[in-house]
Formats: sequence, C-alpha cells, structure tokens
Amino acid sequence: MILAVLYCLLWSFQTSAGHFPRACVSSKNLMEKECCPPWSGDGSPCGQLSGRGSCQNILLSNAPLGPQFPFTGVDDRESWPSIFYNRTCQCSGNFMGFDCGNCKFGFWGPNCTDRRLLVRRNIFDLSAPEKDKFFAYLTLAKHTISSDYVIPIGTYGQMKNGSTPMFSDINIYDLFVWIHYYVSMDALLGGSEIWRDIDFAHEAPAFLPWHRLFLLRWEQEIQKLTGDENFTIPYWDWRDAEKCDICTDEYMGGQHPTNPNLLSPASFFSSWQIICSRLEEYNSHQSLCNGMPEGPLQRNPGNHDKSRTPRLPSSADVEFCLSLTQYESGSMDKAANFSFRNTLEGFASPLTGIADASQSSMHNALHIYMNGTMSQVQGSANDPIFLLHHAFVDSIFEQWLRRHHPLQEVYPEANAPIGHNRESYMVPFIPLYRNGDFFISSKDLGYDYSYLQDSDSDSFQDYIKSYLEQAGRIWSWLLGAAMVGAALTALLAGLVSLLCGHKRKQLAEERQPLLMEKEDYHNLLYQSHL
Repeated sequence: MILAVLYCLLWSFQTSAGHFPRACVSSKNLMEKECCPPWSGDGSPCGQLSGRGSCQNILLSNAPLGPQFPFTGVDDRESWPSIFYNRTCQCSGNFMGFDCGNCKFGFWGPNCTDRRLLVRRNIFDLSAPEKDKFFAYLTLAKHTISSDYVIPIGTYGQMKNGSTPMFSDINIYDLFVWIHYYVSMDALLGGSEIWRDIDFAHEAPAFLPWHRLFLLRWEQEIQKLTGDENFTIPYWDWRDAEKCDICTDEYMGGQHPTNPNLLSPASFFSSWQIICSRLEEYNSHQSLCNGMPEGPLQRNPGNHDKSRTPRLPSSADVEFCLSLTQYESGSMDKAANFSFRNTLEGFASPLTGIADASQSSMHNALHIYMNGTMSQVQGSANDPIFLLHHAFVDSIFEQWLRRHHPLQEVYPEANAPIGHNRESYMVPFIPLYRNGDFFISSKDLGYDYSYLQDSDSDSFQDYIKSYLEQAGRIWSWLLGAAMVGAALTALLAGLVSLLCGHKRKQLAEERQPLLMEKEDYHNLLYQSHL
C-alpha cells in the first residue's frame, strides 16, 4: 500500500516536457543542441547566479580510435553526445549534475564541501532488516517513474533531426537497464544492415570505469528516491563458490518448483518484468528498445554451457588478475594478452593471461553461469544480481589500483576502440563524464569496500610488493648486470694492483712519489663508470 501511494505521488510530480534529462528533450533543445536547464535553487541555467556552473560548448577529444568500427556518422553514440547536444552545463568546484544541482561523488552538504566515505558490504553481512530494506528499495525503484530522466524510443534520424522528439517515461530501475542496453546495442546502419562489433562499455579499456560510474549513479538515484543518504550497493563475493549461494528465496530468488528457468513464487523478484531483451527484433526493425515489459525474469544457474565456462572463478584466479601489471595491451579489445582488464572481464585465461575466444571466465563466467536474463549482455542488468556481481568486480578493480598505483596516463589516451579512449565521454550519460575520470581510487569517489578496509594495514606491504614484483620480472637482467659489474670490478682491481706495484717499484728505485697522470686518471674513471 505504501509503495502504491509513493508511486502515485511520484507519477503526479512528473513534468510534461522537460537516458536524457527530461528538461532537455523538447524540439527546441534538440534543434539548438543545448542542454543547460535552470537549477531550481536560483532559476538560472546551470545555477550560474550561484556560482555552480555555466553553459559551455562541449570539447570533444580528437584522439585517433582503433580500427574495430570502420564507419563514421552512422551511430548516434559516436562522439557522444554531439549528435544531440553540443552545449551542456559545465559545473564548478564540487558541484555536479545536468543542472549542477548535485555534488560530486564523495562530497555532501548544501555547498558540496563535506567529505564522506560510504562502505559497500558483503550481502551476507547484512542484518535481516538491512537486507529487507535493500529489497524494498529495489522494488520501489522498479515501481517509481524517474522524475529527472526519460529514454529515447527512436534514433536522432527517426526524430527528424530533433524536430519530432521521441521519448518515453521509464521507472528508475529500468532506466539503468535501458542505459546498459543502449551502451552495448548493435549499430544500426540502415535498411537491414547492422554492425555487431561495437560496444561502448565492454571488451575494451572503459569496461571497468564505465561500470564504476554506472553503480555510482544507481546508488545516487536510490539515495535520492529514498532519502537514505547512507545507502550503498552490497556485493556478492563469488570467489571459490561451488554454486549460486545467493540464489535462494531469502536473498535473490530460488528456482520455480515446476519451471527451472523461472524464479520461485516466494522470491522478491518473481513478478518482475524485464525490458530490452528482444535484440534481433530491434535490429530487424532498426529500432530502439522502448522500455515496455517483455516477460518474466529468467535464471537457471548452473545449467549453462560447461564447455565454455567449466567453473566459477577462484581466489587464485583473482590473485593472478591482480598480479598483471598492464591495465591494457595490444589491440585493447577482447584479443588483448596479459591485460588486467581483459583477464578480469573474462576474455583471457586467468591462468595465463592469454586471450581465449573459446572460454568465458572471471566476470563473464558469472553471466554465463546464471543461464538466463543475466547471460545476454544488453539485457543483463534486468537481473538484480547484476548489481551485486559488478560491485564485487569493481572491488577487484579497486584492489588492482591500490596495489599498482598507476598514473592516469596508464589508461590509453588513443587508439582504443570507439568510445574507450581516456578523454572520451561515457555513453549515454548526461551530465558528461570522461573514462579517465574514474580510473582513480574509490576512496576519491567517496566509497570503499568492507573487506578492503580490513586490509588497509597491509597497504604499505602491497605498495612494496608491487615494486618487488617488478624487480622479479627483471631479475635476469639484474643478475647479468651484477656479473658484468663484478667482472669490471675485478679488472679494475687488477689494474689498480698493477699500477700500485709499478709505483712501489719506482718509489723504491727513485725514493720519491710519482703522481698519476691526468689522462690515466680519466681513463680509470671511465672504466669505473662502465
């Protein structure tokens, strides 16, 4: 009853015109290519009168892209968000948001000056009331229309270049399902032609930063919806799991007694409807997912293709990933070898770091193992297990950042697949965020993981360990250098002994000291330097 009342109230709160800010989807906004709505605090665009920000031209990166997408000007997501907007709010200081009305991640208070650190916890460490509250928040989000955002249900061309807007309301939970669908959908080339080898959030460097932002924005929307400023997403630690231990009615839902592909009627999520799952239908009609219900949530954990994914990831697999020192390598896609990103994503072996197209491991293994809605990339966020899974993947990313302390320059500046360069804006987020902005410690973004806090005392040891690992990789070179140095030292000692013997002989004969000639002195120094 309470949920129904909240739903009605929030529905009635919607404005009629105003993942796209509701305030920026009129034909005027789209044709003028401007998204600089007024901040409610002072009524000025981007809160300019209060010093929060100003409306500015978008500066796009011109760094070259990889060869994976051989087209230009055929997909609305290219050079995001320029097909829709070329002017947006640029916020000052710690302010953030499409109207500069929010604070940057990790900041709080009316002027965004207060720092705070929230902690994501293991779902099995939540008390019964905490767990039930999390499920209630999920349910509320699933039944509450977003007051700030709408989704496009047509391409920019189908909107007649903005003169005929095509947008639809969507609930808060499904908004993020749609975001994950849109960022990974195939490129529509016109007619019946599509291009499948494109993804702005997977199979390339932005995989980890993009999903990091995705979780932060989801948390932020739930905090705003519920008024619970301390809400965080719990994580599922799946290391060494022999089965899906969260797939019970007490947690994320057990199996239906008569249909193993559906959830138990006693589950919190048995009545959930999914969206954005009919991919071939969208492709054949050259259309976008419109957010309409398409059937029940499906899951059949463990009854997957075991030749592709023989087991769930182990602690040893995670440790191997963390030992890889290169964030990205080679072609910077799913064929990359010895890449931490590619190995953690699951396209490379967690035993060797070599790309293997026949296997799905690590992050990918969990999606395949669930054998249902989670196993389809574009629609996988329909399953709330997605959130718990990606929170743990993000914690592994965080461990790697703390162990290796990379400079931001480690994230590729150029030649990554489309949308994945360091300065590229993340599709389809507005306000705008660059990939490189989230290649930093979670602590700088205002959150931590409970199990990583326990190991903070070992952070110095981890710091030293990273250098020891680097030394280990060049031990043969160091050994060779030491042997050469020893040989040169012996040679130098012999030369000095010979010279001293010669001097003693002369001193005995001439009864006077003989100083070393200047040329001999420089020759000796040169040999010592070598």
